Amino acid sequence: MFTGLIAEMGTVKAMKRGLQSYQLTIESVKIPKTLNIGESVAVNGACLTVIAFNNTNFTVDVMPETVRMSTIGYLKSGDKVNLEKTLRLQDGLDGHIVSGHVEGIGKIINIAKEDIAMLVTISVPTELVKYILKKGSIAVDGISLTVTDVTDDSFTVSLIPHTAKETTLGFKSIGDSVNIETDIIGKYVERLLNAQGRKSVSGGISKNTLFENGFI
Repeated sequence: MFTGLIAEMGTVKAMKRGLQSYQLTIESVKIPKTLNIGESVAVNGACLTVIAFNNTNFTVDVMPETVRMSTIGYLKSGDKVNLEKTLRLQDGLDGHIVSGHVEGIGKIINIAKEDIAMLVTISVPTELVKYILKKGSIAVDGISLTVTDVTDDSFTVSLIPHTAKETTLGFKSIGDSVNIETDIIGKYVERLLNAQGRKSVSGGISKNTLFENGFI
C-alpha cells in the first residue's frame, strides 16, 4: 500500500523487453539505499517488485498485465519516473490510500495556470468516471491529488508549485499519457452494495436480510 506522496523522481536506466513483459532498471538517489529483495516500489503509480539493487539503482519485473494497463511500456531510457516505497505502520497517511494497481491510462487534454496553481485536465476511459468524485482523491502517475472538477469523460486536478516541481506531472505536455488509479474506497463500497443487491434479489426479503442490512 502507498500514500501517493512521491519520494523522488528516478531515471530509467535500462529496459529489457520480453515477449509481453519488461525488466526495468531505474537510477535513484534515495530509494535503493533502503531496499530489500522482494520489496515493492511504486513506479509512476504501478506497484512493482524489486529483484535486484545496488547503491545507485534497482531493477523490477513488469508483468504483461501491468504493461497492458499502464504507461510502463511507453518508457524509454532517460525518462523520469515518480517513485514511492510502500507505507510503513509508523508512517503518516498524508496522501490517501493507494494500492499501486493502475486501472487505466488517461491523456492530458489541457494545462492552464491559476495564480500559483497548475490545472491539469485529463481524459479517462468512461468506465472509470463513476469512481471519480469532485473534491475526492485520485492517483495520477502515483501522485495523490484532489479532483477539482469532473465531467462525463475527464477530470481536473490542481498542482501546487512543489508538486509541479518535484513530480513528473509538472513536466508533462498536452497529449501525454498518465497512469490512473481511482479511490479504492468507492470500489469496495460498490462491490459490497452489488453483492448485497444480488443476495436480496436471489433470497428475497427475510428477517436475516433486514438484519444484515441494518434495518432491524
